[in-house]
Amino acid sequence: MNTRAVPVVIVGAGPTGLTAAALLAQYGVECLVLDRRESPYSRPRAVHLDDEVYRILARLGLSEQFAAISWPCRGLRLLDRDMRVLAEFARDATDGKHGYPQANMFDQPELEAILRASLAGHDTVTLRGGSEVVALTQHEGGVRVDVTDPAAGQPGAVLAQYVLGCDGAGSLVRTCIGATMRDLNFAQRWLVADVATNADIGQWEGVHQVCDPGRPGTFMRIGKTRYRWEFRLAPGETADDYAGLARLHPLISPWTPDIPAAELEIIRVAEYTFRAQLADRWRDRRVFLLGDAAHLTPPFTGQGMGTGLRDAMNLAWKLAGVLDGSWPDRVLDSYQAEREPHARALIRLAKLIGAAMTQGGEAGNLLRRVAAPRLRLVPGLREHVLDSQTPALHRSDLVVRHPFRRSLAGGLCPNLVLPDRRRFDDAAAGRFAVVTLAIPAAEQRDHVRHCGAVLLEAAPGTGLHRWLRQGRAHAAIVRPDGAILQSGRDLAALITALPSFTAAARSRALPGTIWGLIRSDLSLIRSDPGPYPDTWTSDHRPPLRSRLLPFAWPGAVSPT
Repeated sequence: MNTRAVPVVIVGAGPTGLTAAALLAQYGVECLVLDRRESPYSRPRAVHLDDEVYRILARLGLSEQFAAISWPCRGLRLLDRDMRVLAEFARDATDGKHGYPQANMFDQPELEAILRASLAGHDTVTLRGGSEVVALTQHEGGVRVDVTDPAAGQPGAVLAQYVLGCDGAGSLVRTCIGATMRDLNFAQRWLVADVATNADIGQWEGVHQVCDPGRPGTFMRIGKTRYRWEFRLAPGETADDYAGLARLHPLISPWTPDIPAAELEIIRVAEYTFRAQLADRWRDRRVFLLGDAAHLTPPFTGQGMGTGLRDAMNLAWKLAGVLDGSWPDRVLDSYQAEREPHARALIRLAKLIGAAMTQGGEAGNLLRRVAAPRLRLVPGLREHVLDSQTPALHRSDLVVRHPFRRSLAGGLCPNLVLPDRRRFDDAAAGRFAVVTLAIPAAEQRDHVRHCGAVLLEAAPGTGLHRWLRQGRAHAAIVRPDGAILQSGRDLAALITALPSFTAAARSRALPGTIWGLIRSDLSLIRSDPGPYPDTWTSDHRPPLRSRLLPFAWPGAVSPT
């Protein structure tokens, strides 16, 4: 039987799932996004992302749209319980090494709206709301995804080669693969209040962190007229205790002393339990976990949602290469090998910062009053606090570095301006890139071109030249997600190790980065999906089918 199937099913249409769909579409990979809600979740949640994550949005062609809804953050100010400034780490709003502000505030529903709108240009993406996934069944040939329409109660199913679980903290996909969340010993109940006003609050436009163990709090501007306050709830308190402005106003009045309550509009008041958790498995054969389904991060570093977008960026191009039939499935094991340690490091950092700001009782308050004003005297501390750079990825088949020698491998290549005024990401265009100080020979240029990669010569005086020199390298292989596969001094050896990856050729052959129309029909969901096909023929495979060369990097296994 010629069974209708789709290469990738994405469960969950939040920022992580939408980003994964858009990235896969850029490689011509057909995918179906299923979400139990008919429309986007309207309540605000995440409010911050850094320039590394901004770079992912730019990869989707959304830099201008995001700039229109975001607000650069001017740094961090530490306050005591009496609102006196203990320390201030100010940053300007100029673009960093990746081409965008290092800290950006926004309203998550607005971000989801522009992500959804971007999918309207991809004819390889189907977004289906009102479709609740109720079960996953893995077979040798793929995954059966059972779906129910909650409103009509009509069951259906779809066959997929791979499933991405982007369905949040209460992930059904995680349950289906038998993965569990490991608790990292952090759970706090916090009140989150979003308020709108046209009045001029007149506050410093960075993050205000109240360092008070009795009532730690955070204030930040997240838009032209939008502000957020967060306060840790005391035992016995609930969000209902602050549901009205009369009850909430005493908490926020230190920031709004001259603004009449009538000019403040509560957008929402909610209670969240901030947790630190990490899934024990991020993959089971053909099923993967991304975003909050795989990790939960306390909010003190603003990295929760961004970590999910990093997951999508890490996995999408690898999945495109495997679905093309040119790379072995085992390359997908690098996803958890790289992403789990990175997520764990960000969770640990968030816990550490949270503890430093809010714990220790009166002794902690005394220590902060004495130490915080002197932090400015510590050499390099301001730059370290404000630096948005996250840890390098751990070693894998796709991150090759010496265990004891300094290397660029695993870090991000900066998105620097090139001599032709393009930025690095514009030149790389979703491909592998070889960045070199040396002038390559003709046969080396031909090999890079044959592998579907781009060659960038870092001339003296350019940003890429300085970056390689600082990394003690003469050349580097940059992956499609911007991470460094390998760096070194031997250009010939690096070019020999360059993987073949031509999946990006499809997206470059089409105008722009988005195309087609979103499909809102049920054509990919069948009430009787039938058996799995013995082989994934042209009717079942994604549109890209060109054969690539086997893996060329150390330790990789050639496809059979």
